[in-house]
Amino acid sequence: MRMETSLNQRLEQKLKLAPQIIQSIEILQLPAIELQDLIRQEMLENPTIELKEGGTEEEEPREEGEEPEAAEPPATATIPEVDTRIEPRAESEDTLEADFQKLEDIETAWKDSYSPRSSGMGEDGKDKKLEAMQNTAAKPCSLQDYLFSQFNLLEITEPRQREIGEQIIYSINDDGYFADTQGNPYSLEDLARSMDQPCTVEEMEQVLKIVQTLDPPGVGARNLVECLLLQIGPNPSFAFERLLVEKYLDDLKMNRLPKIAKETGRSLDELKDAIAFIGALNPRPGVAFSGEQPQTVIPDVVVEPVDGKYEVRLEDSYIPRIHISSRYRRMLREEKSNPAVREYIKKKIEAAKWLIESIEQRQNTLAKIAREIVDYQKPFLDKGIDCLRPLKMQQIADKVGVHVSTVSRAISDKYMQSPRGVMPLKFFFTGGTLNAEGEAESILAVKQKVRDIVDGESKKSPLSDEDIALRLKEMGYDIARRTVTKYRKQMGILSSRQRRAY
Repeated sequence: MRMETSLNQRLEQKLKLAPQIIQSIEILQLPAIELQDLIRQEMLENPTIELKEGGTEEEEPREEGEEPEAAEPPATATIPEVDTRIEPRAESEDTLEADFQKLEDIETAWKDSYSPRSSGMGEDGKDKKLEAMQNTAAKPCSLQDYLFSQFNLLEITEPRQREIGEQIIYSINDDGYFADTQGNPYSLEDLARSMDQPCTVEEMEQVLKIVQTLDPPGVGARNLVECLLLQIGPNPSFAFERLLVEKYLDDLKMNRLPKIAKETGRSLDELKDAIAFIGALNPRPGVAFSGEQPQTVIPDVVVEPVDGKYEVRLEDSYIPRIHISSRYRRMLREEKSNPAVREYIKKKIEAAKWLIESIEQRQNTLAKIAREIVDYQKPFLDKGIDCLRPLKMQQIADKVGVHVSTVSRAISDKYMQSPRGVMPLKFFFTGGTLNAEGEAESILAVKQKVRDIVDGESKKSPLSDEDIALRLKEMGYDIARRTVTKYRKQMGILSSRQRRAY
């Protein structure tokens, strides 16, 4: 077999996105807080980007003989439509000057849409970010550290038991169970063999019982039954409750109260009292120490009723106002002797220009999409969830004149504050079904009707899924029983057997 090398030419076409286009796509997807972080990072890396304090740019002293720069046009109350289409091209001196003028138009348009607090400084001159850090709660104590601090206070004389106790405590998951993150109980045999100095299962069992006496009650259990029994305790007064947990927990979940009452010889009233006691126990004793913090949602769009109409504005006070430094603009015009310095400044200014244009493009696109959503979903804003209309992203894309993927990126992880509450923009896009009049109803509106039917039923004789489907049909919605079952489960509504009250 003969091997040889050769050189061939081939002509092919490839679609390749410029880095600037990729950046503009990423900026479109970012919510306001993440966009703020991106701008701060860009300011650290690009010296030509400056923060505009108070919405105005300080005029730098001019050198003798230097022509004054043209004054910016006065700010107006409305944001003009600025052509922000981004097209890669070679730069010339005339092109750069035209771009500077374009950026000045954008900055002028932003003046009224930002407050002095946009710079990150409060009206009193204090740094808002520093104040937020100072007011942030300290990291909570973990469950394992809390247990270990109690374990150290116990009168345990044998060092060996302390080693075993530490191994057990740090094997407890965030729910408080002696199990892995999936809830599978650990084997005492395996844990005993895994220690540096292997111990017996009896020693492990003895120390585990000590750990199970710590606070919070129920911690260190290997399953739900053991967790509840640890919280009930050995008090003879609660013997019936212990019996229910040990033998009838599955029947309790399925609401088979007559069966339990018949087998235990207790009345329904006694059974209900015992169930109320068991229901007050904590099936996840360690969850208070999990450190999960509620997510703070900052809306990107605010909708307010004004004179019978809905006014849409962007919540952009979290986005710092930036501009290209006039000092570096002068340096680009004046630096003739050092081509390397000139090329460096030119690249940095170009990057800053792309960033500012991408932000403006994001704002314009998001505002247009939000206005179209509000116009289409006005009945929901007026009357509530029953009037939410089915909506597809393609409909909004056709209205705005962009690709459907642009709509998808623009609404990603963004929220709207409206008279109906704060909700993600994706909430307004939902499928639907036709009612008897041939009008489209959103799935969320149908689900709400299912919930209303369940809320109005007699709990002594709850409606089956088939009965709910018949009720919906009487209201003009031809929904199959299996669809009702799917909606009920998605909303966390129990079955008719489990909803029944005895």
